[in-house]
Amino acid sequence: MKNVFILAEKAWAGSSVLYKWQKTLGNYIAVAGQDNSVKIFDRHGHKWTELNLPGRCVGMDWDKDGDILAVIAAKSSSIYLWVASVNKTSQIDSGMRDPMSFILWSKTGPLLAVGTVKGNLLIYNQQTSRKIPVLGKHTKKITCGCWSTENLLALGSDDNTLSISNHEGDTIRQTALRGEPAEMYFSVMKTDERSTQGENAVSVSVDKKRLILFDINNPENWSDLTFMSHYGSIVSYRWYGDGYILIGFSHGYFLVISTHITEMGMELYQAHNHKDCLNSVAVSPALNKAASCGDNNIKIHELSELRDISNVVRLDDETKGLDQLSWTDDGQLLAVSTQKGAVHVFLTKLPILGDSFGTRLAYLTSQLEVTVSNQVERESPVTIEVEVEPTFIAVGPYHVAVGMNNRAWFYEIVDQEPGFNKLKDIEYLGTIASMRLNSDYAAALFEGKVQLHMIEGRDLEEKKQMKLFPDDDRKGRILCHALTADFLYYSTDAGNVMCVLLEDWETVSSYSHSVGVRKVFPDLNGTRLVFIDDKSCGFLLSPANATDSCFELPNFSPTIKGVLWDNWHADRGVFVAYDDDKVYTYALHKTTIYGPRVLLVGSTALPFSQKPLLLHNGELTCQTASGKTNEVALSTHSFLKHSADTLTDSPPELSKQITQALVLKRFHEAFDLCKAAGSDTDWAELGKACLVHMEVELAIQVYRMSGNAGMVLSLQGIQGIENRNLLAGHLAMFLDDYNLAQDLYLSSNCPITALEMRRDLLHWDSALLLAKSLAENQIPFISKEYAIHLEFIGDYVNALAHYEKGMTHNNKEHDEACQAGIARMSIRMGDIRRGVSQAIQHPSRVLKKECGAILESMKQFSEAAQLYEKGQYYDKAASVYIRCKNWAKVGELLPNVSSPKIHLQYAKAKEADGKYKDAAQAYESAKDWDNVIRVQLEHLNNPEDAVRIVRETQSIDGAKMVARFFLRLNDYGSAIYFLVLSQCNDEAFQLAQQHGQMEVYADIIGSKATQEDYQSIALYFEGEKKHLQAGKFFRKCGQYSRALKHFLKCPNSDDNLAIEMAIETVGQAKDISLTNQLIDYLMGESDGMPKDAKYLFRLYMVLQQYREAARTAIIIAREEQCAGNYRNAHDVLFSMYRELQAQKIKIPAEMATNLMILHSYLLVKIYVKRGDHLKGARMLIRVSNNISKFPAHVVPLLTSAVIECHRAGLRNSAFSFAAMLMRPEYRNEIDLKYRKKIEAMVRRPDTSELEEETTPCPFCGFQLPQNELLCISCKNSLPYCIATGRHMLKEDWSVCPYCDFPALYSQFIQLLETETVCPMCSETLSDKEVKKISDCSRYLQPDEQDQ
Repeated sequence: MKNVFILAEKAWAGSSVLYKWQKTLGNYIAVAGQDNSVKIFDRHGHKWTELNLPGRCVGMDWDKDGDILAVIAAKSSSIYLWVASVNKTSQIDSGMRDPMSFILWSKTGPLLAVGTVKGNLLIYNQQTSRKIPVLGKHTKKITCGCWSTENLLALGSDDNTLSISNHEGDTIRQTALRGEPAEMYFSVMKTDERSTQGENAVSVSVDKKRLILFDINNPENWSDLTFMSHYGSIVSYRWYGDGYILIGFSHGYFLVISTHITEMGMELYQAHNHKDCLNSVAVSPALNKAASCGDNNIKIHELSELRDISNVVRLDDETKGLDQLSWTDDGQLLAVSTQKGAVHVFLTKLPILGDSFGTRLAYLTSQLEVTVSNQVERESPVTIEVEVEPTFIAVGPYHVAVGMNNRAWFYEIVDQEPGFNKLKDIEYLGTIASMRLNSDYAAALFEGKVQLHMIEGRDLEEKKQMKLFPDDDRKGRILCHALTADFLYYSTDAGNVMCVLLEDWETVSSYSHSVGVRKVFPDLNGTRLVFIDDKSCGFLLSPANATDSCFELPNFSPTIKGVLWDNWHADRGVFVAYDDDKVYTYALHKTTIYGPRVLLVGSTALPFSQKPLLLHNGELTCQTASGKTNEVALSTHSFLKHSADTLTDSPPELSKQITQALVLKRFHEAFDLCKAAGSDTDWAELGKACLVHMEVELAIQVYRMSGNAGMVLSLQGIQGIENRNLLAGHLAMFLDDYNLAQDLYLSSNCPITALEMRRDLLHWDSALLLAKSLAENQIPFISKEYAIHLEFIGDYVNALAHYEKGMTHNNKEHDEACQAGIARMSIRMGDIRRGVSQAIQHPSRVLKKECGAILESMKQFSEAAQLYEKGQYYDKAASVYIRCKNWAKVGELLPNVSSPKIHLQYAKAKEADGKYKDAAQAYESAKDWDNVIRVQLEHLNNPEDAVRIVRETQSIDGAKMVARFFLRLNDYGSAIYFLVLSQCNDEAFQLAQQHGQMEVYADIIGSKATQEDYQSIALYFEGEKKHLQAGKFFRKCGQYSRALKHFLKCPNSDDNLAIEMAIETVGQAKDISLTNQLIDYLMGESDGMPKDAKYLFRLYMVLQQYREAARTAIIIAREEQCAGNYRNAHDVLFSMYRELQAQKIKIPAEMATNLMILHSYLLVKIYVKRGDHLKGARMLIRVSNNISKFPAHVVPLLTSAVIECHRAGLRNSAFSFAAMLMRPEYRNEIDLKYRKKIEAMVRRPDTSELEEETTPCPFCGFQLPQNELLCISCKNSLPYCIATGRHMLKEDWSVCPYCDFPALYSQFIQLLETETVCPMCSETLSDKEVKKISDCSRYLQPDEQDQ
């Protein structure tokens, strides 16, 4: 709040003053101090006049219009009247003899009430000068009172009574009070029902402690409101709003109560506004504000929300404190008097006067101060002190004009201090309604005319530089006008909108509207203009093309007060319309496929009591009541509030911003928003908007970003089109607005495109209409397509007509399609002969099928079958012939028929005729195997074919039939077989039981039976004492204990098989007791007859007890060796060796050694057969050194050793073995062929010996004889080569791919040149399968055997 002026006279100093604002206008303030005078000041603080009184002023009041000030003085019975309009004072003698104490004007009429210190009353009618004295109204001094709107007068007196009188002074009601009345008001009390009786209540403060409310219509109905003692006494109170009372208390409390009947006296708001004391309260309905003063400050509250303190003003110099507070009726000025005798006047509300031109603003910032600013261009604001309080302001690029009545003052804006020059003031011929400026001209509107003149023209030339519009009074009164850089616009009550070119002052454009035009708002260039007519409708006009470009603004509010165009360079088509509460944003879409149009974008709430002055890039600059400007961001431009990189909005909010940007044609901003976080829907919306606004290049980018390749290709195809209508037509088609597209195409330079579009869309009616005017040669082709469509939807009559119209007689393929249509439609229409004839003559097979289907649906079976047959659709033909019972034709067609259904129908017919062979054949063609089997068994007595079919097809029902057939023949085995095949296990079991065929049943059922089936069979065999079979089936059903019992009971003939099955049973059971039972049996503990050790070995293997199995395997191998079965012994040890390796169990040393010796023996045979005597001899030496392991062939082995060693040059070894043979126990067993030679060898010994080669140990590298298998250096057992028996070498390592035993690669390859199997595992092997191994570390594991 701005302190406008302070009134302080020496005569007032030290004591409080009495003052009153002029009612209604508020142009004057009358102040009375302790001196005998009343001084009157204007609203700017200038002293206007002074009234001298015979004594101190005790009361004064302004009449309802503010024209007359009435004053009463002490020691005087006169009333002093000052008339403001003529500045004259008059004096009226009241006729009262006692001094006056109270004066008050009526609220509604020219009545003045005057009270005296003795309780007398005078009512003076200023209009008629009639005086009504009322003596004895009260017995003591009248101190307070109030008038009602019905001219009732309430008075309070020191005699503690309240009287209510009419305007004649007659007492209507008098009430005694319990204390002195202080302040009283008429008001309307709130009730549940709205009162129509006017002011029905009087409120009065009594003893400054209580507030009493009287209902004047019901004197018994009154309310006595008391308040908390800590509030203090009531200083002052005011009614406001809908029955609320605002009360100020002496201790600084500020209270609001309600007078509604249900909440009487309820405190709605309470605040301790002032620390020590409160002096006064005031309410301004015009501002909707309340004020309180106390201590040395003033607080202003918003009545709509009392908690909001809009202003606090401190008066630090006023140490004695403040006194009374009073507002002007218009709320512009607030006066506060002080205890020291001064009056401070504050500006609380300015008239909202302002104007803009481009981005420059001029607005009232104080009563006599205008500020010019240009925030967009960042210019420093200029403050102009004006001479009068203006009623209008106008601004141009370089000038400001202010004025009131018929006078205007012009100021030039300059760069030098103080920023302005006063140019001149001009008086016009009438009161100025509005004024507009541009760079050179001023245009003033007064009394229905506009005066246009130069602002800075020289005085001599001014008459030449001035013109009045209109030049003819008959053209109507001008209601409004506007100036742009080049044009003057004005509108008249006759509805004419005129455009005058300033260059030559000639009218260049005019538009006639149906009703008067109240306001015009051109844009900055003057190329477009919004006007509001007398019906409060808004229109957008382009004066350059006024005849066809006037659009009514959609959803235009009738309360709109003004329009502002956006001054931002890119938003030339955006403007806002505003009223008191809202700002509505509109956008002009000039170039769209729909033509120019205006859209309402949205609305933004306008802050209370603010007037928009300027719109720039979505930001509205508004003037406030306090003389400042405020920026309001339009909600329709929310997409501008932050960059696309820092988006934090939710997807719905983002979509809303994108939509706003599109409506405002901000495509690039929308594109950036979509790129940042747009959904598929947002991209689609952006793409659609680009198409509507014909932004083809941007649309291509958008659809490329959203992945719509089809649309990108389509748009690239039309990118170069220059004809605007053709381009718009394509875009309308892309947007599915086909009628618009057609209109645009037809108005373009390529109208045939409309026909092409309708054809592509299958809009045949439209296409035919267009073809008649655009391309008659296309009519047959369109007719054919239309006929196809009509046929599809079932309109056969029109389809036939269009097929007939479609015949060209020169396009074979097209004509054939039409003939086919004619054939189909003829049949559909009932002209069967014509249709069938056409179809038979037509070359198309498909047509015959189609027509056949139509005829079949019409139950014309013979013609349908005929067409099917002609078309070689034999299945369909046969089917139709069957329907009409033409079996002869069916039989003819049968070889060509593939459908099983038809064969089946034919078979049934033949069976019914008793032709069973044909029936069986037809059933077989139909793959109905059950019926084939039935006919073969029942009618043809041919079980062989029936059995064959059952076995081939596994038919369950067929198997049942065959089973019943064999049962009739007493062939139970076959019957059981087929019952099982048909899954009738119970029947098969009973049959087997009855006829002793259980073995057959058991063999047949195999693995397909259930546990119950197996148990049934087992119990049967148990009863029959067939232990092997019983055990077998008990094992299958999981009863291992019973199975083992039966296996061990088997007679010796079945012994081997029974023991094998017992071993398998124990393996499956994994039961220790059963295992021990079987071991006892095998060891002979149950019957004293030990069984073959191989069974024990197998048992251990089944039980996965590999160590016991290994020991058993060694025993078995030893027995086999003793018996001379060396290959068997080798195989037993080898298989055990592999099993232990697989289970990762260490190999017993004895097993490994025995396997090595046996393998060496087997190698002897290979090398002797190959003639490689040295290798054979080395292996025989190894075997002979372990001769005790070959007791059955000691002599033959030693003999072979002597011979091979001799042949290989190992004479010493030959001699040692020959000497061994000469022992008595062997000598006689030597073969006679060799005896003499061996004896001679012993008699003449030759001890020469071929030295054995040495090779490195694969573990430590120590050089060893190549057949040595124990390293004397590292004490490791060495792996041996399965091909030669030598120890392995690291650099010559390979393995058998089947058994994984090592072999010297070079020797193994050599061996496989003549042998085809691995010497160890006997698997077939070729040299290509053997690979040399470079890293053999995984095979070299020390201490591999279990020592």
